[in-house]
Amino acid sequence: MALRVTFVAAARGSPLLAERFDDERPLDRAGWDEVLRVAGSLLPLAAAELRYCSPTPRSRATGDALGFAPLVQLALRDCDMGRWRGLTLSEAMAHEPGAVDAWLADPRSAPHGGEPLLGFIGRVGNWLDTRPGDDGDRIVAVAEPSVIRAALVYVLKAPPSTYWNLDVHPLSATAVTGGAGRWSLRFEGAPAQGTAPGVFREGNPL
Repeated sequence: MALRVTFVAAARGSPLLAERFDDERPLDRAGWDEVLRVAGSLLPLAAAELRYCSPTPRSRATGDALGFAPLVQLALRDCDMGRWRGLTLSEAMAHEPGAVDAWLADPRSAPHGGEPLLGFIGRVGNWLDTRPGDDGDRIVAVAEPSVIRAALVYVLKAPPSTYWNLDVHPLSATAVTGGAGRWSLRFEGAPAQGTAPGVFREGNPL
């Protein structure tokens, strides 16, 4: 047997096109309504032996609303976007188009003065590899969609550029099983009503 870690994406705190880097805004009314609609289907995850969340207000609120009473994990914080914090991708592009192009093209670059994508993926992967527990234990972590995308790239041992082709919907649940250095992505039956699994998709980096 192996550890089972289920990532639950935090409810959205703003419309998708208004998503901001390092967004610290709390859940809005629509976000709360989304949580209430799917709470019944996600509630069984509260039985996990260990329950964690990203430090963002919406991740903590999502976890609490689902009855997880999660423990905040700093290692599950969003990517440090330096001086772009609080901006949308379009706003960053308007201010520094060359820097944004370099950031999207090279996962080792951090033209914003924050954390490179490669470092972000490694940080989240290290958190996953160092989870305590015995074989068969279940862990649940409510995290920002970007954090889950980073975890999936790590689990799949995929090129960092794969990060831009993953789409993790708010309140979706994605499970991985295994242990340090030997994780597998686990697909189960149809997603619960109101949720959608993370999928590979060409599209907007956000």
